[in-house]
Amino acid sequence: MNVVNVHQRLLYATPERVGALLDSLASPADALWPGRTWPRMKFDRPLGVGAAGGHGPIRYVVQAYAPGQSVRFRFTAPRGFEGWHGFEVLDATRAHCVLEHRIEMQARGAALLSWPLAICHLHDACVEDALSQAQAALGNTPKPVPWPLRVRLLHWLASRGVRPRTPPARSSHAR
Repeated sequence: MNVVNVHQRLLYATPERVGALLDSLASPADALWPGRTWPRMKFDRPLGVGAAGGHGPIRYVVQAYAPGQSVRFRFTAPRGFEGWHGFEVLDATRAHCVLEHRIEMQARGAALLSWPLAICHLHDACVEDALSQAQAALGNTPKPVPWPLRVRLLHWLASRGVRPRTPPARSSHAR
């Protein structure tokens, strides 16, 4: 199964400020990854080509890195995730830019079920939380995307019943 999954957020900040968020990934000063509610992004060394790590059961290696502009990670696990995901600063002006997260992969084997039934929904919520965190870190008004019931249940199951430290925004409607 071919998977292309794209999330974008308009940020009212210079590309340099947004790029600094990207460069902070997996560092002690990480201002982009929503590590309060999702497994932290961790690497075996500072962010750079060849750094290996991931978040939770999702494992990857840094395949390409242009500081302040983009980072691309090649999946190494779970089995059946063949491709990449990454962040990129797009459509920049002096006043704003777009931060994009993109996955391009082939799902094979067990991933043919795990991606559409669970991981895709958790991924979408996690990335939207990261984009909201980027807005907050830049002084923009965050626009959180409420977790649908399915995501709340899957997150609870994946975290073995441990509640997130910062509860997500609630909504009476699913997206």
